[in-house]
Amino acid sequence: MFVVLDDRSTVAGGYVACFEREGIAATAVDPSEFFEWFELINDSDVAVIEGFLLGTVSARRQISSRIRSRCRAPLIGLIEARALSETLELFSLGFDDVLAKPFHVREILARSGAIRRRMQITDECVDVGGIRIFFDGRDPIVNGDVLPLPRRERRILECLVLSRNTRITKTQIFNRVYGIFNDEIHENVIESHISRLRKRLKQKLGYDPIDSQRFLGYRLKDFAIEEVLQTAHVAPTSLTQGPDALMPPSIMRDQENVDGSLRSNDYERLGNVCPV
Repeated sequence: MFVVLDDRSTVAGGYVACFEREGIAATAVDPSEFFEWFELINDSDVAVIEGFLLGTVSARRQISSRIRSRCRAPLIGLIEARALSETLELFSLGFDDVLAKPFHVREILARSGAIRRRMQITDECVDVGGIRIFFDGRDPIVNGDVLPLPRRERRILECLVLSRNTRITKTQIFNRVYGIFNDEIHENVIESHISRLRKRLKQKLGYDPIDSQRFLGYRLKDFAIEEVLQTAHVAPTSLTQGPDALMPPSIMRDQENVDGSLRSNDYERLGNVCPV
């Protein structure tokens, strides 16, 4: 989600509309209310912000300083026309980039992506299990072919990659895709988007690459497998050693005798876990 600040509410609304046409969540915040708003949102909501765009703002110095004290998101200045003095002033205030009109939303995405790469927040592209994901608005490449995706589904796939070191919840995905202040759409819409995304990826890959667990969230299966291996202390070669190879001994499947009773070693194992 991008946050737009401009003393002219009409101009700020126009910027937000341009983002929404590209399927990117954005919100306009009145500069006079920024400090109160920035104090009220929690750290998890701040982490969702992908960039701050400051247009004609009288309190640029104070606002940019407050943003930098709490957030590393790209800070981009938007100016009416190229002017060396104004450009240098914005860079001196800690802005990461300056754009003069006219500009396109995709240019902002590309520039903010370049800034995050320089900050080592993200990579230009990431390859995961036969999928190459970009962060500049391009569609992913799956098994060597471009897979055209609706804008929301592409953004969800990007979210899964950006959060590849941990699971991401439905609420977190909704905040990234629709914004943290969108109360017109219910977050359950994310389940529908992910269901369709799964079908498209499965048609290309032959398997469902998205792992989900109730109450824990979603992640790409390549990273889910790595997590299981680390937990179970099992070498990667065990992937071919049977259906239970990835499971730690404590969660191995129970085996039954012909009469339906558990085998003796399973009774012992269960007894160690829950003695009677």
